[in-house]
Amino acid sequence: MEKLWEIGNEELGMMSRMFGVLISPTAYMRASRNALNKTAAMSRNAKVPFSKLPLPPSSHLLTHNLTPDPRTTDPASFFSDVLSRTPSIQRRARLLSPEAHFSYVNPMPLEFPYEIAPPDPPEVVTDRAEFIEQWLSDREAKIPRDASSAQSGDILLHKYTSKSRNHRRELIALSETCVNDCLPLLDCGDAFDTLKPALVSSNSSKEKTPSSSEAQHVRQELIDVLGGHTSLMIPEESDKLGGKGFAPWSLRYSGHQFGVWAGQLGDGRAISILVTPHPSNPDTTYEVQLKGAGRTPFSRSADGLAVLRSSIREYLCSEAMHALGIPTTRSLALVYLPEMPVIRERLEKACVTTRVAETFIRIGNFEALSPPSGAMFFFGGGQQHADYEALRILGEWTVKRILKLDNVNPDAGDAWGKELVLEVARRNAKMVAAWQAYGFMHGVINTDNVSIAGLTIDYGPYAFMDVFDPHHICNHSDQEGRYAYNQQPSMILYACRALLDALAPLIGAEIALGNKAVRRGWADNVGDATFSEWRAAGIKEVGSTMNQIIESICASEYGMALRRRLALRRVDPSDQRIIFQPLLDMMENHRLDFHGTFRKLAFFRPNVLRGDDDSGATALERFIAGLLGGTPEPERLDAGKATEEWLAWLDTYAARIESERTSGEWGEDFDEARERTAISANPRFVLRQWLLEEVIKKVDDDPATGKHVLAKVMQMACSPFKPWGREGDMPDEELSEEEREERRYCGLGDRRMLGFQCSCSS
Repeated sequence: MEKLWEIGNEELGMMSRMFGVLISPTAYMRASRNALNKTAAMSRNAKVPFSKLPLPPSSHLLTHNLTPDPRTTDPASFFSDVLSRTPSIQRRARLLSPEAHFSYVNPMPLEFPYEIAPPDPPEVVTDRAEFIEQWLSDREAKIPRDASSAQSGDILLHKYTSKSRNHRRELIALSETCVNDCLPLLDCGDAFDTLKPALVSSNSSKEKTPSSSEAQHVRQELIDVLGGHTSLMIPEESDKLGGKGFAPWSLRYSGHQFGVWAGQLGDGRAISILVTPHPSNPDTTYEVQLKGAGRTPFSRSADGLAVLRSSIREYLCSEAMHALGIPTTRSLALVYLPEMPVIRERLEKACVTTRVAETFIRIGNFEALSPPSGAMFFFGGGQQHADYEALRILGEWTVKRILKLDNVNPDAGDAWGKELVLEVARRNAKMVAAWQAYGFMHGVINTDNVSIAGLTIDYGPYAFMDVFDPHHICNHSDQEGRYAYNQQPSMILYACRALLDALAPLIGAEIALGNKAVRRGWADNVGDATFSEWRAAGIKEVGSTMNQIIESICASEYGMALRRRLALRRVDPSDQRIIFQPLLDMMENHRLDFHGTFRKLAFFRPNVLRGDDDSGATALERFIAGLLGGTPEPERLDAGKATEEWLAWLDTYAARIESERTSGEWGEDFDEARERTAISANPRFVLRQWLLEEVIKKVDDDPATGKHVLAKVMQMACSPFKPWGREGDMPDEELSEEEREERRYCGLGDRRMLGFQCSCSS
């Protein structure tokens, strides 16, 4: 079979440049009250299939308020021209025009490089470019499907599929917590009935009640949309959307990777397919994004796909982080594509992850529009020149729709650049403090992986701390330890400085205007010397304040989190020096499990130290022995020395606890209240590396049974504080088979997997 072409070939002609219309700030803020009221009036209990989830008004849609790629100017031309005539525009790596924030892209998961066979029966191909475009067009989701009527007043999304692309799709995971929290109107049909949680296969094979054909149809639509097979669009102009349509898109951004400027990056395998308001608050919208749904203009030389391994890791960790109270994007579903091979370090299978967030905008989106001075072009990549008008548009959108700053009104002329940077710094300081308190290591804190909303985003080679090691590096590609556990706060500071660098000229211009917002064309015909002055003024105005905010918020939030974990309510400035640091030092010196130690301390009561009889001494000895049992290497432990250190620390900790007994902070049942609080802050179940590897293998080996294990692990991750496996001293033989597996999944696992490092490959 002759391979005619691979995407990336520049033999295709370039389309003429077309520029989108920019939305004025005043028009932007004039949100359609009627549309909001209709959404709010929608029945709170009426669940609908995915394609019938409501859209917000035009004022709340990113694609209606930011600037599109001039080669995909609007949904109408995207549908009629790009998908039908020049679909390679979406799939060929290219630099977007400097003013563009995003490009319309249709999901199309396919093996890459594309292998395009000659026509059958054979015929002479006179125009190779046209033949290739037709081959791609045949695989685009542009054939209308069973469009059903919308509820009165709602905007109907049309469903489209491909006539030449129909890979097998299997729903192997669906997050009930994400549905309930973010998409409560979503009808999943009988999907959850097919994904019963069970660690033991016999528990998942119990007789199932047959579901209705309608429930099966709803589930299949969910699979088709979330698997990238069916696309949702409104190609025509809609009066209910301000005279515009709707289509999927990918964002443009740049960034620093491992401290080095990388130029244009962008959503290389992420495509946003829907924005929908939350029924309890229509002003809050959630963006639904497919990861691994095919190439985009930002894919560079990659295939735009994601493998099963990395998809499971992101799916589980997003919801686990939410359950721990750590700001994060959410995960909705996994659709497995078993017939689609993907080449990484080895041959793997493809999987599409659906993730949900109020926004996926990153610091890198701002860097793309205001890159470092002297930014170079790179082979296979590159960087556009700065577009300061696009920077203003993105900044105003971020302030008004994402950060929703009450103290800033750009339409009234309020300066917003400084407040944007400081708010992003606050949010990310809170996020990284939570990472540190719960031993989470991201692994790749590049500036394009740092959310403008302070959400944990892009789960790659992450890990949760096992044996406490403040210098641990979870990413084996990070040879210098740039993103080690103890470096994470510094890396968030680095990312926020990159944001400040991008916005500094605008902030300086606002200062020059007497602290007033810049307007359209603010940077036109401005000389380099003036820009340099503005940049210096912006950095001087914000830099030290931003540093102080990150340092102070990170320290205070970290302290509050550790007090919650140790069930201490009163803030005492000496806690870090007397309680927290000595505890962490003991964990490090005696190689104790980080989370296991905190969980055991949840059951500590000061009266254990006051026991003078044999029973009291025995209880204390048992408690300390239990703490020391958290080391995976007992042969290396100096038990005598460790016991002495624990006795001294517990004595200090007990005194600190007792200082709150009479203060009235806990109510009458002091010890019980403290224990409940500590248990609710210290997870029994942690997503450890050995467990993730085992779950991935089970699903890879046999998806039919593995999906039930995956569902049970998700259930445990979403309720991490429950006493899984009958936590306590009950012998294993008295537990059910399911409970024994639960208990095993709450353990340290094979010590050879402790400190296991992952790669960035996914």
